[in-house]
Amino acid sequence: MELREIDLNLLLVFDRMLAERRVSAVGEVLGLSQPAISNALGRLRKLLGDELFLRTAGGMEPTPRALQLAEPVAYAMAALHNALNQPTAFDPVTSTRKFTVAMTDIGEIYFMPTLMDVLSRQAPRVAISTVRNTAVNVRDEMEAGHVDIAVGLLPQLKAGVFQRRLFRQRYVCIFRHDHPLAARKTMTLKEFVAAEQLLVKATGTGHGQADDVMAAQGIERRIRLTVPHFVAVGHILQSTSMVATVPERLARSIAEPFGLVWRKHPVHLPEIAINLFWHARFHRDPGNQWLRTVLFDTFADS
Repeated sequence: MELREIDLNLLLVFDRMLAERRVSAVGEVLGLSQPAISNALGRLRKLLGDELFLRTAGGMEPTPRALQLAEPVAYAMAALHNALNQPTAFDPVTSTRKFTVAMTDIGEIYFMPTLMDVLSRQAPRVAISTVRNTAVNVRDEMEAGHVDIAVGLLPQLKAGVFQRRLFRQRYVCIFRHDHPLAARKTMTLKEFVAAEQLLVKATGTGHGQADDVMAAQGIERRIRLTVPHFVAVGHILQSTSMVATVPERLARSIAEPFGLVWRKHPVHLPEIAINLFWHARFHRDPGNQWLRTVLFDTFADS
C-alpha cells in the first residue's frame, strides 16, 4: 500500500481512537461529528482489511492488527506534530514553566529533595507538581500533555512512549536499629520467615513482583500489617518489631531519619529497573528534553 492511497486524517482518527476508545470522545477532541468519525473508521477498515476496533461493553477495543499499528502510527503523528510546530528554546534560568511528574511515594522520598535542590540553582522559577502514577492513566496523560515525565517501575508503559534507564536496584530487608536481627550482619531465610512483617501492597506498580516470587517459592511470611504505600514504612518500623521488604534506595533514604538498618534479602529477588518515561509527542520539546537531562545527570548510574 502506498501513502498516496491513504488520507492522513484517517490515521489521526485511528490514533485518537486508540487513546479514547469511544467514537463520541474522538469526535469531541477532533471537532468532528460521530457520523464523520464512523465514516473515517469505515474507510480505514476497508483500506487495511481489518475491523481495527470492535464494540464492547467497555468501549471500542482494538484488534491485534490495530495494536500492531499503534506504536508506529503514534511515532509518525508525533514526528509530524513536532515538524509543523517548531518549539521555542527553553531557558531554565528565566522559565516559569510548571512540570508535572508521575511517580510513587518512593519516588517523592528519593528523588524530590535532591531534584528541588538542583532546580533551586539551575531553574529558580521552575515549579514541579507530582501525581501518583497509579492514580491516573499515565500514558494517556502524557499523550495529552498533562504529565511531562513518569519515573519508576512501570512495565505497562509501552506503545508511543520512550524510556531511558536511570538505575537498577535490589530489594532489602529493613527494621529498627535495635531489632534482635540487627546484631547480625546477615539474615537467614529461617529468621526472615519467623519475623513479623509489614507488607506494602502498592497496587499499579511493579513492586508486587517481589511478593509473587516469594509466593512462587512457597515462602510463607508472618504478615502482621498491610499498607497500600511506602510512605509510612519508616514511621511504622521505628516503633515496632516488624520487618519490611523495600527497594534499597528507599532504605538508604529512610534509615537514618527513622533509626533503621537494612540487610541483604535472604530470598533471591530480581533487581528492579527504574526508568524515565516520556511520550513520543514531546520527544523534541526543549523543556521536556531539559528536565529529562537534569533527571538523568542527577540520578542515573554511571
